[in-house]
Amino acid sequence: MSLKHNEHAQSGPVGLAFDSTNYTDVSFFVGDEPINARAYENIIYVSKPTDPEHQIINIYIPEAYFEGKPLGGFTAETAPIYFPNAISLYLPAIPLKPRISKRTGMPNASLVALSKGYIVASPGVRGRSSQAVDGRYTGKAPACVVDMKAAVRYLRHNDKRIPGDTEKIIADGFSAGGAVSALLGSTGNNREYARYLEEAGAAEARDDVFAASCYCPVHNLERLDIGYEWQYEGVLEYGFREVTGTLTDDHVRIAEELRAQYPPYINSLGLKAFDHASTAGAGLPRAAGQLKEGSLLLLDDSGNGSYRDFTKSLLIASAQRALNDGKDLSGCDWLSISADGHVADFDFASHKKTLRRLLPPPGFDNPDRSSAECELFGTETINARHYTPEGLKYGDPGGSMVDGEALRLMNPVNYIGFPGNSPAKHWRVRHGTRDFSNILTNPVILAVILQNRGFEVDCAFAWDQAHGGDYDLDELFAWTDKICGL
Repeated sequence: MSLKHNEHAQSGPVGLAFDSTNYTDVSFFVGDEPINARAYENIIYVSKPTDPEHQIINIYIPEAYFEGKPLGGFTAETAPIYFPNAISLYLPAIPLKPRISKRTGMPNASLVALSKGYIVASPGVRGRSSQAVDGRYTGKAPACVVDMKAAVRYLRHNDKRIPGDTEKIIADGFSAGGAVSALLGSTGNNREYARYLEEAGAAEARDDVFAASCYCPVHNLERLDIGYEWQYEGVLEYGFREVTGTLTDDHVRIAEELRAQYPPYINSLGLKAFDHASTAGAGLPRAAGQLKEGSLLLLDDSGNGSYRDFTKSLLIASAQRALNDGKDLSGCDWLSISADGHVADFDFASHKKTLRRLLPPPGFDNPDRSSAECELFGTETINARHYTPEGLKYGDPGGSMVDGEALRLMNPVNYIGFPGNSPAKHWRVRHGTRDFSNILTNPVILAVILQNRGFEVDCAFAWDQAHGGDYDLDELFAWTDKICGL
């Protein structure tokens, strides 16, 4: 990147009007192609910020649009707005910048988007550790979602001042950021967030988005522990960084109590199978054993059933695509591969042993409230609270329980397809088959609920992919180009 002139000073906003003169010229190369753009950075997007170091947005606009030229099939009026976040573990996040990765030498997602003619607008947000000068916590739930919505409102408020099509905002994130992307997509213009947006000084504008890309979304937090114990049934060894061990008899008893709650929960959702081989842009083969479309997805008391089978069919499809792409799967003893090169079966029980149990139960709403999720649900004066009955039951004596509103506002499942929202029309959900930081069925719940309630969803497992995001940029932007009409 090279600077062509000195960056104008950013002294803080007088209001919420975008200043088109306050930018830096930046240049990159993507392959042999030069990419010139204007970088508008560190713009505060609310009028009453409590964390001005994070409640900021970076906006990058191709120089071609100021010269009246098209780029990548788009113009200054039609360019979609790529809206990625860097939220991790619900900590405060700073805006992302287009760059070449030092590790891989490849352009990151923001730079690829810019090279394809997208406007890139990346917001920073408050997080669970954000504090005011008087020590009050200012970033507890639902602050990160509120800030993302406020940033969308800023873009719409300045629609006439910033190139790009605000009806084509595409949210993207992974892990906690994937969950927030899902929340942004599912809760557009929902009035339950209105008082929080007003307190932050958000612009009077809409906050719905066109599409949501969700990599390994750690959502549905209040069911993480019961789903985790369903997935890791029988796995007794655990290890995370310096904490390792074997489940005690008490741990096993707690695990069984948690696991028993997962089948009734899944059965209460009324989920139905869909043909994931035909979902928009997935490009997946039809998996062996794929359930008939419309079949109810259920679990029996032992944790087996059609819901497990549907998840397995997604994993088989992922393995088949890897095999078709020439990957050597001979060492995957949990796969059954026929002589003619078809993945016939996937041993769910064996595969989970190749993952890794991170913590003893309950691991997310953990006893001492030290987890990211417990801290997310703190208050202005309490750093962390329990958010499940089991967390409170097995937790430290001084622990308290989150209120219902904060928990509800952080779960997209509570909003998808229900009245009072302006939801995203297009969804993309990805999860790695080697991801042990999230449960395999978390993205499945999200995708199935979306599809069952009439939304377009492209859902797939990425073969041998660990916890992460933006690892398939060609596929990601082929999808965004398609939904944007290219």
